[in-house]
Amino acid sequence: MTTFLLEIGAEEIPAGYIEPALKALSETLAAQLEKARIDHGDINTYGAPRRLAVMVADVAAKQKSVTNEMLGPPAKIGFDDNGQPTMAAEKFAEKVGIKVNRLKTRETDKGTYLFAKKVERGVATATVLKQILPGIILGTPFPKTMRWMDLDIAFARPLHSIVALLGDRVLTFTVGNVKSGRYTRGHSFMHSKKIKLKHPDEYRDTLREAGVIVDIAERKAMVTEQIATEARASGGAVLEDPELVDIVTNLVEYPIASAGGFETEFLEVPREVLITAMREHQKYFAVVDADGNLMAKFIPVNNTRTRDMALVATGHERVLRARLSDAKFFYTADVQIPIEDRVAKLEGVLFQAKLGSMYAKTERIGRLSGFLASAVGGADSQLQTDLERAARQCKSDLVSQVVVEFPKLQGVMGRVYAAVAGENNAVAAAIEEHYRPTHSGGALPETLTGSLLSIADKIDSISGCFSVGLVPTGAADPYALRRQGIGIIQIMRARNLSLSLKSLIEFGIEQFGEKVEGGVAQVTDQIYVFLQRRLERILVDEGFSKDVVAAVTSVSIDHIPNVWKRVAALEKLKGAADFEPLAAAFKRVANIMKKSSSAAGADVDAALFTDAAEKALYAAVKNVRQNVEGCLEGGDFDKAFKTIATLRPTVDAFFDEVLVMADDEKVRANRLALLGMIAGLFGLFADFTKISN
Repeated sequence: MTTFLLEIGAEEIPAGYIEPALKALSETLAAQLEKARIDHGDINTYGAPRRLAVMVADVAAKQKSVTNEMLGPPAKIGFDDNGQPTMAAEKFAEKVGIKVNRLKTRETDKGTYLFAKKVERGVATATVLKQILPGIILGTPFPKTMRWMDLDIAFARPLHSIVALLGDRVLTFTVGNVKSGRYTRGHSFMHSKKIKLKHPDEYRDTLREAGVIVDIAERKAMVTEQIATEARASGGAVLEDPELVDIVTNLVEYPIASAGGFETEFLEVPREVLITAMREHQKYFAVVDADGNLMAKFIPVNNTRTRDMALVATGHERVLRARLSDAKFFYTADVQIPIEDRVAKLEGVLFQAKLGSMYAKTERIGRLSGFLASAVGGADSQLQTDLERAARQCKSDLVSQVVVEFPKLQGVMGRVYAAVAGENNAVAAAIEEHYRPTHSGGALPETLTGSLLSIADKIDSISGCFSVGLVPTGAADPYALRRQGIGIIQIMRARNLSLSLKSLIEFGIEQFGEKVEGGVAQVTDQIYVFLQRRLERILVDEGFSKDVVAAVTSVSIDHIPNVWKRVAALEKLKGAADFEPLAAAFKRVANIMKKSSSAAGADVDAALFTDAAEKALYAAVKNVRQNVEGCLEGGDFDKAFKTIATLRPTVDAFFDEVLVMADDEKVRANRLALLGMIAGLFGLFADFTKISN
């Protein structure tokens, strides 16, 4: 058992590429080792801007041998009457790679057959690794790759070196124009000479001495500690930003934090602008005081230790001053422009080629917001007014100079400009919140106005794209419609908005008039199914059974919050000891009704009953239906399911004692109508035929 090290040296790899690439690299290597029957211990990854490394402990010296048993032709065909092998036996022996005299016989259910044992001896691990490593390296996934020189290979950045050591032995192979060896490099400025590695076990310590912290967790801890220390020395604390810590960690090989300051006059600019200017362009950390107010301080993390860190800080201050001056100029210019002037400029901003301008989108959002306000708020005139004003302004900051310079501030600056213009808090907050959630697991709108505006914006995008045939396919979703669909569902659930989803979709599609391809009804059904699939995925991810989810969503998802209640109630009912016979009874009813769809919705005539069991069932169904309707009005789906479950004994007795398909046509139709009443009750909640017992 020995240690294996693979280090891929390259030009600086983008920070966001490093950890996903290392994860994929380690998983691929582990899978390949398992496939090759090579035992090994823990796999650890290391990385920095100019290297990706994987270290595997306790690697076996060779593959495990494996014995394969192969069954051949019948013995009577493989050998003649004199016991001599026939052509069949010789061909079988040739196929398995052994001599014919090593063939054995085995008794099977079908008689005596020839069989052979073939031992595949394990080859040296070094031999296997040399064969598989080039493919593993070039198979590392990146968001974007590049080619260089005239080589027919691609990687995140041009390759400079490859270290491949199995213990103290070099595994020699070539990728592109780079031959593997035992030489790596240290810090690009502090130790740029080649470093000879004798054994993988010395990798981390050797590179640390050469100015490179290859352990990402160790480097991250250094960044966290250093920026906190510098912020305290400046009289404040670092504004928490875990994402920026991760980015900076993978931008440097050896972190050295310092501190800088800027003129207090810049604090007149909204803090979001200052933070973004520091964060996005320079990757500087902002500093806040004990009350959380932004201070005129910042923390840069350098990649090189210098003799005069004060000089380094001065350089950072000079660069940041230019950035902040631009930001202040843009903001000052923006607040002097009336919001309506920016709204008018949206006529010149394209939303989508087939769907028109961003101005047209805001008008549609306004109408959708009115629809939602009426559905949710009823006669709440303040909600109507706030939504109308927020919808009108929600995209206006897209043409502001600050957002053009800092696109991530869209919505944020809309809130700022609305507040400056004197809009109330509900309007200003809604403008920022209508973009939420911005990513998977992101924050949802906190206000009702923001929630409704967000739904209006998202349903407009989905309705528009589906109306003109821009439907997501496979992994292709250029307009992020899946994310927006999930956002609609999450907001409706969080806000307990029980408005009709299908009515909202229809209204959204109607806003596109003649642009709708295929008709409103057809596109409505497409979007409804699209959102149903998103909802099913969410429910399954939350731990609900797939069959329960399918049973509920196949009936209706029109009122999103109720879907969760129905799924939870059915999941609980499914766990009951007597659920299986209950489901069987329900399925029997459903299957009969599928074959006799004409009976669905027909009236039941009690005068045609001839059997006590059908009379009892009719009385039980009427009583249960009344109780269920009361449960539904109160939103108690758990009790509603339990109430329906009480029908099982009566349904069982009906099937035991009554012939549904009676010879008398009127009696038969009446009994089918009675079953239709039961099926109608089931259909309020779920399709029980989809439940797996």
